[in-house]
Amino acid sequence: MSSFGPPGDTAAADVLAAGAVLWRLANDGPRIALVHRPRYDDWAYPKGKIDDGEDLATTAVREVTEETGHRCRLGALLGDAHYPVPEGDKLVRYWAAESLGGEFEPNSETDQLEWVTIDRAADQLSYRHDMAVLQRFVDTGPPTATVVLVRHAKAGSRGRWDGDDLLRPLSGAGRRQAEALAPFLPLLGPDRLVTAPPLRCRQTIVPLAERLGGAPIEEEPLFGEDHYWDDPTAARERLLDLAALGGVTLVSSQGGVIPDLVGSLAKSAGVDPDDVPSKKASTWVLSFVDGVVQNADHYPPPDV
Repeated sequence: MSSFGPPGDTAAADVLAAGAVLWRLANDGPRIALVHRPRYDDWAYPKGKIDDGEDLATTAVREVTEETGHRCRLGALLGDAHYPVPEGDKLVRYWAAESLGGEFEPNSETDQLEWVTIDRAADQLSYRHDMAVLQRFVDTGPPTATVVLVRHAKAGSRGRWDGDDLLRPLSGAGRRQAEALAPFLPLLGPDRLVTAPPLRCRQTIVPLAERLGGAPIEEEPLFGEDHYWDDPTAARERLLDLAALGGVTLVSSQGGVIPDLVGSLAKSAGVDPDDVPSKKASTWVLSFVDGVVQNADHYPPPDV
């Protein structure tokens, strides 16, 4: 398994798996996809075991597609379920995942799919441990917007660079980090890409933009260290304006900016403003509900 992924001890588990509470909005609120597995005659969330070389986020998206026929993008982490299986202790990591469309076709693993209300899901789920995941989804709520904050990857030494610091590029290690981020970040389904002015911030998400078919990258000076501290309030308002567009906005920024942005905006989600990790090539995922951060997840840098 790739070591890149969200925090959480998986070393003690004998079997690793991942899945998602797949949701979409209906006229009467969110509907959740539950699948029926004929082998076990149960109703559960789409999930499955990790493949060699995968991280758990990749597993979750792949399993959703295989079992439901729907494309999706990951949102808030919903925690882990632990239970015994013949091979030992099994850990299943769950995310909330928004459906981006698709069509279910019965197969050997899942022969039925139903889109159910929250109340119906509580009655229909077959296992007690799935109820805790459902409650976490209810507590988090379907987001009205998501902002992904990525700190730029490792750059060349400031002391050895005699040009304009805005043009200081990624180092070899930083380029490897950027390439390692590129398979993960699309799982979050970004609709727009924004970067602070330094070249190293842009270079960090160029591999992502290429994977998204050449997606444009907008530059925003307020998210760079040179301008942020001139008017932090204006920078926060700019981020809220981007969130107000809906969907998922991804911003590549700097270590002198991200902790203050996260600390000031995500206190409502329980983040300690004095303890906001922001290593190079790390990621924060902020889930907004009506302009307020409801959930904040931190992903450490890829191990390359």
